Amino acid sequence: MLYDKMLCDDIIQNTFVKLFENLEKVHNKESIQYWLFTTARNEIYSHFRDKKSHVDQFFTEDSDEVEISLEKNIHDDFEEKELRELIMNELNKMTIEQRDVFLLKEYGGFSYKEISRIIGIDEELVKSRLYKTRQKLIKKLSAIVK
Repeated sequence: MLYDKMLCDDIIQNTFVKLFENLEKVHNKESIQYWLFTTARNEIYSHFRDKKSHVDQFFTEDSDEVEISLEKNIHDDFEEKELRELIMNELNKMTIEQRDVFLLKEYGGFSYKEISRIIGIDEELVKSRLYKTRQKLIKKLSAIVK
């Protein structure tokens, strides 16, 4: 969502600093992952509010992250990257509520129940948003791929 490795590192560091500063306030130690996610998300939102900036639509990459894999087919790597970019482009056009639910489920691997606790909405609403987001992605991507 940020497309800036150094900014991501800063946000992660701030998130863990806040965790250690507030560790005694976390009542359920088993829910630290939810606390971490919520804090990281709030840090990202805060960054965008403070800077009044927008997500980088050009997907610039840090040159340190570029790797050439000889084991995989370069063509397959390119197609996977292109598909990820198409998905992220379409997600960036959707509401933050739809995008959060999709990213938590598909990339975070959270269950519906976990997502409902993280975001603070009903589990049925999570399912509904996820279904609608998937349908929008299918519709948009199938039109692009044709």
